[in-house]
Amino acid sequence: MRLQGKVAIITGAGQGLGRAYALRFVAEGAKIAIAEINDANAEQVAKEIEAGGGEAIALHVDVSDEASTQAMADATVEKWGRIDILLNNAGVFFDLEQTNNSLEYLRKILDVNMIGPWLCTRAVLPTMRAQGKGKIINQSSGAAWMYAAAGYALNPEKGELPSFHYSLSKAGVNAYTHYMAAALGQFNINVNAIAPGVTMTEATKKHVPESMMGMIKMMSALRRNLEPEEITGTAVYLASDDSDAVTGQVIPVDAGVTMLG
Repeated sequence: MRLQGKVAIITGAGQGLGRAYALRFVAEGAKIAIAEINDANAEQVAKEIEAGGGEAIALHVDVSDEASTQAMADATVEKWGRIDILLNNAGVFFDLEQTNNSLEYLRKILDVNMIGPWLCTRAVLPTMRAQGKGKIINQSSGAAWMYAAAGYALNPEKGELPSFHYSLSKAGVNAYTHYMAAALGQFNINVNAIAPGVTMTEATKKHVPESMMGMIKMMSALRRNLEPEEITGTAVYLASDDSDAVTGQVIPVDAGVTMLG
């Protein structure tokens, strides 16, 4: 098991891809702090993990609130004495209002999706620095690079400039990943990001039309969309000692839609 004895905080682990990350990390030997704003979902996943013989705690966390993220870090250290891995998965997507281009809503999305990972990282940094090692994994998205799709967001009749809220927030996560990696490498802390493509979670099924799923599938090198479990292997690699020499990278896991280099 590649994460034996490690302690991981996974934000937004109560459903979808976050839940898949949590279950895979436990299978690899990790203890999991499920940091969730939805208490019922967090408790359900924690019970699922414990029923299988794993260790987990459910923590109520609002990643856009500084005090809440600090309490998350404190509770994890109090429970297990360390924090080896932070997976910044939480974000607004399932309930995303795609056509809401108000300034207020843009700020909400940026607060959760982009500022949230920064706050969570600040909260765990003292512990990781004292340990002399840590792994931070940010959740990006292929949406960060979908520039062509931005044209479809503009309503010609209204002439209103879209906020591009979700894509913008994930582009910000990519930038944060590079800056964090450059700053924290001196403390032996690795910072990387995963950018999933179309992954068949309930949130994706809710927001992406079937016709568009087919189009994206044909744009991919592997000619298919992905299941949540297929993303988790990359997260295990980035959380494990195998990736000790890898930092500052944004890794698309999207069946070959985005090819960087």
